[in-house]
Amino acid sequence: MRILMINNDGGGFADYLDVAPGTSVAQLFERQVGGRAADYLIRVNRQPTPADQVLQEGDRISITPTKIEGANVFPAMRVREGA
Repeated sequence: MRILMINNDGGGFADYLDVAPGTSVAQLFERQVGGRAADYLIRVNRQPTPADQVLQEGDRISITPTKIEGANVFPAMRVREGA
């Protein structure tokens, strides 16, 4: 079965993948990305999806990190003394 995977980690690419029928979103994530799923926004056909959703022929899955490596959680702020 063929799906389109849009990987937004780094350069961001889209590629067709052949996956076995019955493959869940969680299984695909583990095989293709690994790591903690909580660190990513995972959508199927532009909709939020549960981990146990079974992928269907022609589905589009996007996996986007919620924090880009090297980015600060809070913007750096400089406070001048006496200001």
